[in-house]
Amino acid sequence: MSSQNLLERSAEPVTPGENDDPLCAALAVADARAAMSGAFVAGGDWAVRLHAPDRLKVNCVMRGTPVLVRQDTGEQLRLAPGDVIVSDGALPYVLCSDPSIEPHPSGWLATDPRTGFRRIGHGEDVMCVAGHVDLSRDGGGLLRSALPNLLHIPGDAPEATPLRRLIEQLLDEMTTRRPGAPAAMDHIAQLIFLHVLRISLTTTATLPPGWLRGLADPRISPALHLMHRDPARPWRLEELAQAAALSRTAFAVRFRATVGVPPLTYLLTWRMSLAARALRRDTTPVAVLAREVGYGSESAFSNAFKRAVGTSPRNYRNRSSVGGDAEAEAG
Repeated sequence: MSSQNLLERSAEPVTPGENDDPLCAALAVADARAAMSGAFVAGGDWAVRLHAPDRLKVNCVMRGTPVLVRQDTGEQLRLAPGDVIVSDGALPYVLCSDPSIEPHPSGWLATDPRTGFRRIGHGEDVMCVAGHVDLSRDGGGLLRSALPNLLHIPGDAPEATPLRRLIEQLLDEMTTRRPGAPAAMDHIAQLIFLHVLRISLTTTATLPPGWLRGLADPRISPALHLMHRDPARPWRLEELAQAAALSRTAFAVRFRATVGVPPLTYLLTWRMSLAARALRRDTTPVAVLAREVGYGSESAFSNAFKRAVGTSPRNYRNRSSVGGDAEAEAG
């Protein structure tokens, strides 16, 4: 059985062809929702610490040349207008005028009631549009494992041209506040994040082993398409290797080096991700869900799910219905 039923049983419509595109499917299964939470201007001596454990943080530099300081390594990076930073929210980092300044937490910033922008320091030498990608629904495993914990996209990179246009459009919606602006901002934010992922596919040297890096590999990508399109099928290593035009051994070695796990382990993870999303979003009987992800019995599926997720399908569903959709406060 294909993954179409699992993806279509949701509140949102499925775009034609989405089920054949692993990038679209992974974003759907992760319930990844991007939103731009505002902007800030800064001047003089200033520093702010950014941290949001349940989210990917996104910062787009519109003006100025702030310094980014990683809190884990102390590495410093001078940013420029048009640069975009995507970071694992669990990794705190600092934006500042000078690394020697003690940073304030982001929640400390005052908001200008006229513009809705937050202000740091004195002046407007720097302007950044800030946002996030919510990871609270699936725990962030799919996206966190595929992206580096800090991704820097220079504004002058050729691939960043459409990204710059989207950010400029987003800022226009934020400042003019025309009717429908909040909805427009949400859609633009989703497009910004999609472009970030597309750019990542062209610069795989920055990506850790994972499904996103696998999509960029011309030999591994066809096998990922097959597993995403029909996750319930009892795929054999020989079939996947044939799709990759490699021997069984060469395929297994290359898949593990690129994706980080053996092919059939990845298939199991994908099945459990599909199942978890379905459990979060609808009331399909567990026995039916088991068949849709390739298990002959409810008990076999329940045991596999508990090994992978740490709790039974029914407990996972109950927990998600109680608090799984609660929004984390913006960081």
